[in-house]
Amino acid sequence: MNFGRIKSTTQSLRFRLMLLNAIVVLFASMGTLVGLRAGIRFALVHELDQILSEDLDEIELDLAAAGQPDSKTLFSQLDRKAKGHVQHRWFVHIRTAIPREIEGQGKHTNSHNEIARAGRTWQSVNVPPELELQPIESGSPVTVNGYRLSDRIGVLSNEEPVWIRVGASTSSIERDLTLIDEIIGIAFGLGLIIAPLGGYWLAGRVTRPLATMINTTDRLRPEELSERLPVRGTGDELDHLSHTFNLLLDRIASFLEQRRDFLANAAHELRTPLAALRSTAEVALRSTRSASEYQELLGTIVEESESLEVLVNQLLLLAETEADTETLLLTGEPVGLKDLIERSFDMFVGVAESRSISFSCDVRESAIVKGNRHHLRQVINNLIDNALKFTPAGGSVTVSLEIDTSGSNARISVQDSGIGIAAEEMPRLFERFYRGDRSRRRDLVSRGTGLGLSICQAIVNGHAGSLEIESQIGKGTCVHVVLPLLHPADARGQHHPA
Repeated sequence: MNFGRIKSTTQSLRFRLMLLNAIVVLFASMGTLVGLRAGIRFALVHELDQILSEDLDEIELDLAAAGQPDSKTLFSQLDRKAKGHVQHRWFVHIRTAIPREIEGQGKHTNSHNEIARAGRTWQSVNVPPELELQPIESGSPVTVNGYRLSDRIGVLSNEEPVWIRVGASTSSIERDLTLIDEIIGIAFGLGLIIAPLGGYWLAGRVTRPLATMINTTDRLRPEELSERLPVRGTGDELDHLSHTFNLLLDRIASFLEQRRDFLANAAHELRTPLAALRSTAEVALRSTRSASEYQELLGTIVEESESLEVLVNQLLLLAETEADTETLLLTGEPVGLKDLIERSFDMFVGVAESRSISFSCDVRESAIVKGNRHHLRQVINNLIDNALKFTPAGGSVTVSLEIDTSGSNARISVQDSGIGIAAEEMPRLFERFYRGDRSRRRDLVSRGTGLGLSICQAIVNGHAGSLEIESQIGKGTCVHVVLPLLHPADARGQHHPA
């Protein structure tokens, strides 16, 4: 016997659902059957009580009509009735003197002397000897020694009290209840068989979509993520799980596709400067050259090495800034944006003058955010560098800082009067290594890696901010960086540069 398979089956969700279903069904069935038995017993006893009460009414009326307690005709009729109900052991007992124990139960009672005097008595067949002198103290029908008894005190036509007792055996009720117990036992036994089997079948239908999910996910590979989980259209939790899992697979597939594109583009971008380095070195080694020629070739190698270094640094920065927002904000420090902008402005003033570009800075108020100072300065530097790079001589570039009307966000804006960006290029601006249409900027100094805006977006997103771009061809571009301000209570007591 394969014990491993048995253990796997008993630990499965299907088996546990079957077991829980069987337990619930069996307990519910047993409770229902037991309650039904109690209800049937109550109904049978109540019906017998009604019959005995009707018999008392009939006997009381017959005695009142006869006018005497020893009417032979009446007793003969009652005896025949008792003999006709021998299976139920029906009987009647009549006494003209009321026992002291039941004094006060009737509507009509005589004085103590009348009750105490000897009276006449009559009883039918089937009267149990042990019940002959046992009165009912409660006045309501009771069960004594397997008999249901009901007493009543009546009055004859001469105002003489008479005690009437009617009873019947409860053996027929017990027989019916025994039959019901047998039926309950059979039903419970069938439940012990049907509940687990039915529960296992139902659990299989419920867990079938989960088995499909497991098989589908087991077939998934990083290089092939096109398969998706089936959505049955039932709208239940398993359908929601399939839909959520499919969305997750879509995001994973998109992420892996972006990764593949990124690696391919990075390899392509690295190949160009590496090929230039190798070809330059091979040219230098082919033959003996003069010092000036060697100097020129080495200058080319240094230039390509610088380009390669810039690209590698940007790739490392991009990888570093792909942390989630919570991590950057938890590990960040208070950063004054006014100081960062002024430092970046001072660094690019000379570049703007050399290109005959009007460069201005409009920072009138301070703003404190929480984050990484180096990364945020990288964003400002990249945006200013792009604005100067794509603005022709005679143009203008303005950097400004303001706080929105709600007082919760700071907005850094870099406005230029450059060549602008075409509408069809706007959706691709943040793609890595995307450089746009080079034909419109071949007269500008613009050899970049295509990673600047991707790095800026990654950094801003990591600081729980947003990056927005507005542009028109021939009129210029404005880039807005919106960052959440640090709450004054958090900023107070923490050191940050002015």
